[in-house]
Amino acid sequence: MEGGTTRLANLLQGCIDKKAHLAGKLIHAFILRNKGLFFDTFLSNRLIELYSKCGNMGYAHHVFDKMPRPDVYSWNAILGCFCKAGSLRDAQELFLKMPERNTVSWNTLITALVRNGQEEKALGVYDAMVLEGLVPTHFTLASVFSACGALLAVEHGRRCHGLVIKIGLEENMYVGNALLCMYAKCGLIRDATQVFGDMAEPNEVTFTAMMGGLKQTDRVTEALEMFRLMCRKGVRIDSVSLSSMLGVCAKGCGEFGVYDHIDGIPSNVNGQQIHGLTVKLGFEGDLHLNNSLLDMYAKSADMNSAEKVFANIPVVSVVSWNVMITGYGLIYQSQKALEYLQRMQSCGFEPDEVTYINLLSACVKSGDIKSGRQMFDNISCPNVISWNAILSGYFQNEDYKEVIQLFREMQFRDVQPDRTTLAIALSSSAAMGILGAGREIHAASHKAAFDTDIYVASGLIGMYSKSGKIEMAKHIFHNMQELDVVCWNSMIVGLSLNSQDKEAFTYFKQMRQHEMHPTQFSYATVLSCCAKVASSFQGKQVHAQITKDGYMSDVFVGSALIGMYCKCGDVDGARNFFDMMPSKSTVSWNEMIHGYAQNGRGDEAVLLYWDMIASAERPDGITFVAVLTACSHSGLVDAGIKIFNSMDQEHGVEPVLDHYTCIIDSLGRAGRFQEAEVLLDEMPYKDDPVIWEILLSSCRVHANVSLAKRAADELIRLDPQNSAPYVLLANIYSSLGRWDEARAVRDLMSDKQVIKDPGYSWIEYEKGMQSGMGMITSC
Repeated sequence: MEGGTTRLANLLQGCIDKKAHLAGKLIHAFILRNKGLFFDTFLSNRLIELYSKCGNMGYAHHVFDKMPRPDVYSWNAILGCFCKAGSLRDAQELFLKMPERNTVSWNTLITALVRNGQEEKALGVYDAMVLEGLVPTHFTLASVFSACGALLAVEHGRRCHGLVIKIGLEENMYVGNALLCMYAKCGLIRDATQVFGDMAEPNEVTFTAMMGGLKQTDRVTEALEMFRLMCRKGVRIDSVSLSSMLGVCAKGCGEFGVYDHIDGIPSNVNGQQIHGLTVKLGFEGDLHLNNSLLDMYAKSADMNSAEKVFANIPVVSVVSWNVMITGYGLIYQSQKALEYLQRMQSCGFEPDEVTYINLLSACVKSGDIKSGRQMFDNISCPNVISWNAILSGYFQNEDYKEVIQLFREMQFRDVQPDRTTLAIALSSSAAMGILGAGREIHAASHKAAFDTDIYVASGLIGMYSKSGKIEMAKHIFHNMQELDVVCWNSMIVGLSLNSQDKEAFTYFKQMRQHEMHPTQFSYATVLSCCAKVASSFQGKQVHAQITKDGYMSDVFVGSALIGMYCKCGDVDGARNFFDMMPSKSTVSWNEMIHGYAQNGRGDEAVLLYWDMIASAERPDGITFVAVLTACSHSGLVDAGIKIFNSMDQEHGVEPVLDHYTCIIDSLGRAGRFQEAEVLLDEMPYKDDPVIWEILLSSCRVHANVSLAKRAADELIRLDPQNSAPYVLLANIYSSLGRWDEARAVRDLMSDKQVIKDPGYSWIEYEKGMQSGMGMITSC
């Protein structure tokens, strides 16, 4: 009988190896017919193993239940069966019922928990195993290191590392690779390198893990060197290591553009070399590797090469289509991405959530918010990343109302916002100036426990500041346990927005006292505060600090310095600094031209404008407002007309209201009303009161009654209850002695019940301020 049992056991082992389910069942039937064999524990264990391997849980459990004397191997076999089927709750219950457990029992459960993403439970089981005095094997430790890596549980991993050394498993390849992976995933490259260096014969798994860790910590060059070392040592290169290297190359490629900005070498040259090695080693048909190639080319913006790879893949997957869609999104070609969606569907592939998320991202980056919304609506249960993408799209489109509406919908769907969601929503609320919506978002951030997050707090400070609730902004600021430079900047900007510039400067000094290093934005903001209070003394202090901190060459800060000096009346100081700037932006030129205009030095403003044109710097709308203002205030009418006419013709800048206002003001001041009227008849801003008010003021100076009457009529048409046109027209008639017409205007004003606001005068004295009131008697 014993020899028969051995033969049956060998036959069952063959069935297990080949997953021969039917043959195994025939042997099982033979065993059942022989009563003596049925009670053999060894054969029953093999049967459980067979049914487990073939995925027949019912038969495995049935055999176990019928066993009269199950031993520890029987319990381990059925435990393994549950684990393999993914029935982890049943497996854990069975584990607790086991009358006896050995190392295999513990290993089986720990490994299953790790494979199913329950790493914390796995570590808990491991700790219990050690407490029971069992010595873990290399299988145990490999699973535990995997769990530590997934959880970034470095300290737990270090304790296990100590145990590895204690029990003498440090030279085990399986354990060494798992340990190295753990350190790499936790970003501890120095520790990973130490483990790598201690390994006698690192294999392809070792090198791949090391390259992955270097990639994760952005050490692309070192990862490439590691791959070269792998090649020099003659370590077998498999598709996994090649795929890992392509991931490294993708990370090393420039964000946009195929060529390196310095020497014109393709940014994906390393990836191209790996591609060549892939062909040489015969991996052209490997789908995962081909998808990695697509990803590398897509991230380097080389979609022509990606197209060639895609066309030659023997069998594509949904992942392949998704990578191509993402690639076109990265280069802002949403239409090509949408074309790939249509091709994908026509080839019989069903888009998944990732497809729509990638398309959403592509459309948002390309500014195609309409198509982006369609993609968003196709996602059945959008996650927070998808919500952030569509919110960002509407925010970039300045459709702040839709951002707030979508944010509310997100709340109704019970999707938890993150710091990015809240920041976009707060910025939208601030841009709209709707305090109620901002408070709703504040409440949502409190509910989601993000109100103390530095990133969100900065947005809250900005929102309340822009809504005029500066005290609330201060309250949030002072209740923060930790502050970063963004929070300080938000607070300083908020104070400046609310005309508390002196206090803003005080906060700037406190920021420095807290050893917080100001950024370019900090300096630009505080310089703006100095300019508004015309404090050149404080401005010079900030200038000295800028020099000390090494921001003198920053264009953004330099432009703010020019603006500060000009607004404080030190135009020559501003010009000296302007001339010393190593590089200038359009903003720098605009600030200097505007500074000359503000200080009545129109000739120099115009000369500087021509210098700007000669330097090939492209003027923008603000440039023309500055130089036309200078021409108007300095009587340079012909120069102003010439510059105005060149805007659209030579520089492609279409004149808007501010430009027409400047040129009408210039012509009016010079008394050239005929030209002003021609321009008035041609311009598209006839219904803007500012133009007519400027013209009416000029008519008063030059006593042009007919045009003054036209301007007053237009203003009365636009706003019948505005007293200004009545008063100005009546004053013009009175100054010319045309009393009847002046009286008629006053009567018209009385008939329409237009009330002239009283004029105020005030005087400051030691104990406060006193004001006097009196009606303007000229009307």
